[in-house]
Amino acid sequence: MTAQIFDRLLMSLIAATLLASVVITLFAPEYFHLTFAAEDRLVENGTALFLLLACLVLLRNTSGLAGRGLYVGSALTAFYALLFFFASGEEISWGQRIFGWETTEFFAENNYQGETNLHNLMVGEHRLARTLFGNVLTTVLLLYLVALPLLWSRVALVRRLSDALFIPVPGPRHAAAALIGSLVIAVLDVPRKWEVYELVFAILATSIFLLPQNRERIR
Repeated sequence: MTAQIFDRLLMSLIAATLLASVVITLFAPEYFHLTFAAEDRLVENGTALFLLLACLVLLRNTSGLAGRGLYVGSALTAFYALLFFFASGEEISWGQRIFGWETTEFFAENNYQGETNLHNLMVGEHRLARTLFGNVLTTVLLLYLVALPLLWSRVALVRRLSDALFIPVPGPRHAAAALIGSLVIAVLDVPRKWEVYELVFAILATSIFLLPQNRERIR
């Protein structure tokens, strides 16, 4: 399967996910948060899977950069891959519920859900997921997905920085999908809707790393 065909499948999957979310919310809202977007079900496991797939695409890019003698780019891309591997593991609490191992005392006392992951840690009265992994991360992601594609081709400084850091630049289709996804999630009135948002981002990330605007630079 060519990268172009796989990319079309990824974008189609985003559209199908958003459409399914709207339909389920309208006709079976309880099914949405009790089954569709519940812990360890389709949406959450899909997010972990595509975050891992994004990691593997980045590792492939790492190999290509090293083969061209771009070792700084290879190292940076490997670091990005590590971040996505970490995110994938966090999404499923590092397999704790899959393999059934016990939570350590630290996480049992300090994790909001009593699970082995960092994003649900409590810092005083604040949940890390709602502060750092919530509003801040959402803002950064939207700037990356929407602002960067517009600025990269128009602002020389942005282009130079992106090239220097070997950042995969989203294309217009990614920006459009991010905007549409944000609007759809915003209007849904159902618990756990943000789980779908995470899935959409994970699929988008896989598509971006596969076929970015600056593919000649970062692959």
